Amino acid sequence: MSVAQILQFSYNLGAILVMLMIFLSLVRALKGPTAPDRVAAINIIGTKTVVIITLIARIYEQTYFLDVAMVYALMSFITTVGVAKYLEKGALD
Repeated sequence: MSVAQILQFSYNLGAILVMLMIFLSLVRALKGPTAPDRVAAINIIGTKTVVIITLIARIYEQTYFLDVAMVYALMSFITTVGVAKYLEKGALD
């Protein structure tokens, strides 16, 4: 096996494992006993999605996917902060 094949296998295996972790986080988001547990699980899903987008950028050697990953991470963060503020105060004022 060449180094390129080993790297390709590693990237594919990593993506599969991250998708499995996303599924487990989705179960926690659906089952979570409290709203903060659900928010944390959804935030984890957003973070792992950024990891998958970054892996895709590396696999296909397309750097513009990294820009997409950064925008997605920012949107996920802002959404999490907004939901947390709403859960704490009951409004987004």
